[in-house]
Amino acid sequence: MLKTGFTVKTVALALLYVAFCTSVKAELIGEVDTAFRWMGKDDRVAMEAYDDPKVQGITCYVSRARTGGLKGTVGLAEDRAEASIACRQVTESIHFLEKIPRQEDVFTERMSILFKRLHIVRVVDSKRNTLIYLTYSDKLIEGSPQNSITAVPVARNNPIPVK
Repeated sequence: MLKTGFTVKTVALALLYVAFCTSVKAELIGEVDTAFRWMGKDDRVAMEAYDDPKVQGITCYVSRARTGGLKGTVGLAEDRAEASIACRQVTESIHFLEKIPRQEDVFTERMSILFKRLHIVRVVDSKRNTLIYLTYSDKLIEGSPQNSITAVPVARNNPIPVK
């Protein structure tokens, strides 16, 4: 028991809640309906854009299933673990804001009310001067092996600054 009266478990749960609530928000580009629901939103595939926060000029486009119905409308449904990713250079040149780690979880977003998240990981392939982006989902108890990968080659005259 801490002096404030909070148990260690309470503090751990509060920290876990903060960790799950701090995520980069995607920009919704569009949606297509996949199944009609009588109540609430239809099931759909959402297309979202994420700008890499440390690499100016790269945007990742992710498509993923979004569950509708009443639970989906109020944010209580668990979305499927399937997602697809395509990252592209969207400006004339790529600019690195700082040195980047060889591997980093650059985006994460909640896929269910608790314990399931979508991840986008950036990996540096220094030998080929390429940025590789991987999307997958995890769950506290059981993750999913379903994943998607894309790569963005960087011009040789612009070496990737690695930490």
